Amino acid sequence: MDGLDEALSAVDAFDRALVAGLLRPQPAQAAGLTELADALAGTPLAARVAEAAEKTAAGAANEDHFVALAAARAALLGSVHDALTTRAAEVTGRSGGEETAPASGERQAVNVLAAARSWLSDLARCGWRGIDHEVVSGVAPVVSAMLPDPSLRRLATLLDGFAAELAASCPGAALERVPARRWADLWSRAMLLTLPGAADAPVTGTATGRLLPLGVDLQEHATAVQAQVHAVFEPADGTAPRLVRASASAPKPDTVVGAGLWQLLRPHLSLLGAVGEGRSMELDGMPVTAEGDLLWDDALARPGEPADAFATARVALPVATDAATAPLDRHPARLAVPVFLEGYVVRKHAGEGKDGDAVTFIAAGRPLPVDIDRIPTAGPLTPKAVAASGACIGLLRWDAGAFRLQPLAVETTVRKKTVAVHAGGWAGGTDDKAGVKAEKAATDAVAVLRERAGRLLRK
Repeated sequence: MDGLDEALSAVDAFDRALVAGLLRPQPAQAAGLTELADALAGTPLAARVAEAAEKTAAGAANEDHFVALAAARAALLGSVHDALTTRAAEVTGRSGGEETAPASGERQAVNVLAAARSWLSDLARCGWRGIDHEVVSGVAPVVSAMLPDPSLRRLATLLDGFAAELAASCPGAALERVPARRWADLWSRAMLLTLPGAADAPVTGTATGRLLPLGVDLQEHATAVQAQVHAVFEPADGTAPRLVRASASAPKPDTVVGAGLWQLLRPHLSLLGAVGEGRSMELDGMPVTAEGDLLWDDALARPGEPADAFATARVALPVATDAATAPLDRHPARLAVPVFLEGYVVRKHAGEGKDGDAVTFIAAGRPLPVDIDRIPTAGPLTPKAVAASGACIGLLRWDAGAFRLQPLAVETTVRKKTVAVHAGGWAGGTDDKAGVKAEKAATDAVAVLRERAGRLLRK
């Protein structure tokens, strides 16, 4: 694709400069900064980025210069995102929403944002090879100050997770391999979120009508878990259906794993019960952002009629409008486009997947690698079921320079009958032996933690 490789090359050049740090840049680092600035020539950012690159190369950069460099990097990756989105739209045949969702103009606590920006600037100066526990721990009081404010919690969570990842890698000088792209992604995103109002997701309307779930994307971290339900929304006023999402997140102890994760999420999202039962939901005035994110409120939703996800994928998904994209979310790693495939040929080959084999779907004569490592253990969907499938609901993602498919559900044949197997099949509960065992273990673990927490509070 025209320009894609050049944009990614400029991003990589800047990322390499961050590895050694920008306190006293060497010639190779200065060249990387220049490449980033040259890639923005002719754009509205050109002058500011050129100045920032020049000052940084001379070792005289301030926080504003680092913000400009983060913005330049985000703009390049945003252009890559847009190109990939266009390619995905050609594959799905669906129309897109607005080009980008509007940004909010709300003001946030300036002092604590400035403190976060100062810490991120210190990171850039010392570089990933120069990090140590003293530098990394400097963000702890900033995170503590942010957490009580809901409008700052998104940035606080990002900073906290980023710092934990850096702390686990200290000292940077001893690292065999530096995850340059990942850490630069986290650094630049956090830097831009320190700009007042950047983290806001303004509500732009309400949703009244029928919600038809497609599948659940479950993401687990050592200390947190999130479930994101992808669905087709059919407005009651008869306007065109559109793709939406509903999410729930919760902190978690490391002892809660597998199917036990659903216990942490169910109290925050009744929709998970409907997904597990294969039902639609009737919404009445549910707040929704321009990006298609439902701000879930149980009081504004009630269970509807049975709704088969594969019927939704075959009938409603092709005519649904894709959601818009918020400016800061224009990044290749954020692509997660719902798709439906059937009639493909499955090819298994040696790989490093969960079952030791990699899986590729040959659809319309083209290979599409399947990301079986994204299949959660908290559901009945397995790599074996994917490899034996004839139809699949999934998310089209971009990873390591190629599109990959994350399965959310498949249709496979069991005893000569077509059976649907969903990654979120246990979201509302299960009588599966392994699932029941994991749920009980989670109940016991949470009960113990609550008892200990109560003891500490009593003391």
